[in-house]
Amino acid sequence: MNTTKQIVFISHGGGPLPLLNDPAHAALVEQLKTLPQKLRKPKAIIVISAHWEADEIRVTNASSPALLYDYYGFPPESYQIKYPCKGEPELAKSIMSELNSAGIPAKTESKRGLDHGVFVPLKLMYPEADIPVVQVSLSATLDPALHLKVGEVLAKIPQDDLLIIGSGFSFHNMRAFFSPATAQTQQLNNAFEQWLKDSLSSKHSYASIRERLINWEQAPGARFCHPREEHLLPLHVCAGAAGRGTDNYEDIMVLNKCAGFFGWF
Repeated sequence: MNTTKQIVFISHGGGPLPLLNDPAHAALVEQLKTLPQKLRKPKAIIVISAHWEADEIRVTNASSPALLYDYYGFPPESYQIKYPCKGEPELAKSIMSELNSAGIPAKTESKRGLDHGVFVPLKLMYPEADIPVVQVSLSATLDPALHLKVGEVLAKIPQDDLLIIGSGFSFHNMRAFFSPATAQTQQLNNAFEQWLKDSLSSKHSYASIRERLINWEQAPGARFCHPREEHLLPLHVCAGAAGRGTDNYEDIMVLNKCAGFFGWF
């Protein structure tokens, strides 16, 4: 059991909207602001965001990372958001070394800034920006087994008091977000959310959880909720890092869809 690392999967909302007083994100903002009250303050944060894919896993190692405003068509203030956290080059080196030792090709990345899947939720969770942050990319293969393995490797990082955040969205069908809600879309959304909640329950062994997540496409509503799975895979990394069922599950409404948060504290 992992006793020194805290792990959370968050549904991070739409672009910068959580920071722009968007009413459809009010519950998400409250969720992220209060989440740190359930956690010990970490010495460093590792974030796996849905918004970075690479042929080889990449790990940010800048000592003062920039921000990447990787969204379009929002108000000017969206591109003036600041989150002046520090990086943690030694932690990045350790992550890269562990991944390579496990047979997962990985490289450090010094130029790319932290994307909105990182700085938007962190600005709500830890507004003081006083905790070093390292971002780890997804693999462009989108292979669920590989992302579980990435999480299993992150669990071995020797540094204590780490917070691992998987930043994605348990529902991510862009067309459905901006189309009128129907009974069918709500049913599919709820069915997949319930499947995730059950699949990650502590009543299951890790072997069972792993098998379920590898075969996630067989779940009810799976491909409706995730036409492309990049927003789901940070949850695979979290589950792999935890190696057990979740301690905490909460769901909220975001953009009129049910979205889940999972915690291993």
